[in-house]
Amino acid sequence: MTDVSGLSVGILGGTGDQGKGLARRFALAGHPVVIGSRNAQRAQDAADSIGSGTRGAENHVVATETDIVIVAVPYEGHKALLESLRTELAGKIVVDCVNPLGFDKQGAYALKVEAGSAAQEAEQVLPDSRVVAAFHHVSAVTLLDPEVDKIDLDVLVLGDDREATDLVQALAAVIPGVRGIYGGRLRNAHQVEALTANIIAVNRRYKAHAGIRITDV
Repeated sequence: MTDVSGLSVGILGGTGDQGKGLARRFALAGHPVVIGSRNAQRAQDAADSIGSGTRGAENHVVATETDIVIVAVPYEGHKALLESLRTELAGKIVVDCVNPLGFDKQGAYALKVEAGSAAQEAEQVLPDSRVVAAFHHVSAVTLLDPEVDKIDLDVLVLGDDREATDLVQALAAVIPGVRGIYGGRLRNAHQVEALTANIIAVNRRYKAHAGIRITDV
């Protein structure tokens, strides 16, 4: 397993529940974590709500100062944010967990993305970064729940850079109960992002916080 000890983690969009949940779990695992926002005070407020040594900063500071950056922003702001941070993110592993979803009376559904997926869009916008897709199906409620010590979940990790996907798999595994499972090339990220709509439907029907497990691995 790749050694990720001491790796600092930045969360762009860390003031939302998904970002805060991931930040909390990585901080509990001993990683230095910085939450990003357009507003430094809002980022610090989110960090203070998590504790465990987490700090907040503006997005460009997070992108510059951390070793690996997770993108957890709403899809509507995804492309513009990454375009604004292209220089700061050059050479870094960028983990995209954005799910392009729409919602109507029938529930959640996958949006069409011109690039194929949010992760592929990130790859186009960040040609000098190592883009990996992961953490799409982790329940924010579960991540933030102080009563949950172990999360029964596999995280699908997709990308074209073997070293980068190995690292993200190892990072996922620092969360107790979680495994990082290689899920293919980045071109296959669309169906992983879209599957989130199905999981939302499961959660609504069964009043659950469902995840996925891969068998026989």
